[in-house]
Amino acid sequence: MIIVNNIKLNIEQPKQQAVALAVKKLKLQQSQIADAFIHKMSIDARNGVKFVYSVGINLADSAKEQLFAGKDKDITVKQKQPLIIEKGDKPLLNRPVICGLGPAGLFCALVMARQGFCPIVLEQGEDVDTRTQTVKNFEKTAKLNIQSNIQFGEGGAGTFSDGKLTTRIGDSRCEFVTDTLVEFGAPEEIKHIAKPHIGTDLLVDVIKNIRNEIIRLGGEVRFCTKLTDIKVKNGAVQSVSTTGGDIETQLVVMATGHSARDTFFMLKDKALVMKAKPFSVGVRIESLQTDIDKGLYHSLAGHKALPKGEYQLSYNTKGRGVYTFCMCPGGNVVAAASEENTVVVNGMSLHARDGRNANSAVVVSVTPDDFGGDFTKAIQFQRQLEQKAFIMGGKSYKAPAQTVDNFLNGKAGLNINKVMPTYPLGVAECDMADLFPYNITKELKNALPAMNRKLNGFAAADSVLTGVETRTSSPVRILRGEDFQSNIKGVYPCGEGAGYAGGIMSAAVDGVRIAQQICSEYKTKN
Repeated sequence: MIIVNNIKLNIEQPKQQAVALAVKKLKLQQSQIADAFIHKMSIDARNGVKFVYSVGINLADSAKEQLFAGKDKDITVKQKQPLIIEKGDKPLLNRPVICGLGPAGLFCALVMARQGFCPIVLEQGEDVDTRTQTVKNFEKTAKLNIQSNIQFGEGGAGTFSDGKLTTRIGDSRCEFVTDTLVEFGAPEEIKHIAKPHIGTDLLVDVIKNIRNEIIRLGGEVRFCTKLTDIKVKNGAVQSVSTTGGDIETQLVVMATGHSARDTFFMLKDKALVMKAKPFSVGVRIESLQTDIDKGLYHSLAGHKALPKGEYQLSYNTKGRGVYTFCMCPGGNVVAAASEENTVVVNGMSLHARDGRNANSAVVVSVTPDDFGGDFTKAIQFQRQLEQKAFIMGGKSYKAPAQTVDNFLNGKAGLNINKVMPTYPLGVAECDMADLFPYNITKELKNALPAMNRKLNGFAAADSVLTGVETRTSSPVRILRGEDFQSNIKGVYPCGEGAGYAGGIMSAAVDGVRIAQQICSEYKTKN
């Protein structure tokens, strides 16, 4: 495929004009073209608002495509990279076990099931439909299910955070993941937009479809079944213990997600080599979506051709990095606690992104040095913030909240104007300076005005800060070697919880990577 990049059109011009301009740039005749289409689309709002297109063109004689490589800085030639599965020859006595049915576990199980390995998937939470009802019940009654919630259950934490697929990794497996999501029901558009998202409302069906395919191929999914122990002999896994009984296995993929704290401690007791890794803590900021649109699109805000405005902001400091994360246009702040007597916030959007507010995390980085390299102290730091937020919220799962003007001026409380908090269990007025250590508060106070200068309306006086955001990524990395195994043979750390991913796409990619490694070493029993 030939890709012609950096074709800019104003918002009134039809996208097919980009295709015509690409064909003209390549000086091609229609008879030479097998297919021409929009490959990617993004928006450049720096000087006016432009749509920026990449156009893909397949030639009738594909052998001639390589002739265009290097002819122009905006022309590239790309060959589709098939997912390569090598076949191993080591006998596998028992079925492999995958712990966790988030993106990493889901894609690891799918690839292995397609190769005949019939994996057993353990998920401590519920299936996605039941889990959704459990989450709604928590939002109505403040009765938390610590086994199944926004962090735990089919689909993982990403199920309730918009289904964003943006990633900074340049791995060819990304295309496989995207194609697979579309195959199982995600909208085709995720292949072509620069910041793809599925939306929680659509993602749940995609997840179920993939799970049903795993089962159809001979895999097994055990919901409400938690890993409690691994049995090791001579440095290798022999079996695992679960709340549903023991399973003999020599292969365990640890795709538990970033909030499986008790599992991390159990693995530490088994002498798995683990260490603290960087993560971030902070708040959710809610702004009026129309203000974000105006800040990005100026006089063109509200134009029917433009999507809801998205942003990614950072503040450069000599101390700690401050940045926005998991931005949800037209979304809500959600109750993401997974332990009793704690408050944790996250954000989500439906596919339509038609809510009144925009929200994102605004977080400050913390490092392993803050905890002497001890991941148990890092987890304790998270817990202390979450427990303090619970107390500040009145011990009722309300979230502590403060408007930006009061936060910057050192005054507790909310000056509600245009922005109404969306956290479902209600908010309690507070001073965020009482929640965080001084260095975190200081960085947030420095960053918010600077970020608002970059995007007017982001940190308006009445923008609402809700706390506490602690689950940006895992505070733990389970070390693995070149064969992707931990120091205990047969244990494969995988995905975001193990410290090797940061979001749906990169976690899914790591799940695929681990599946490829296992398939390249072992053969199925039959």
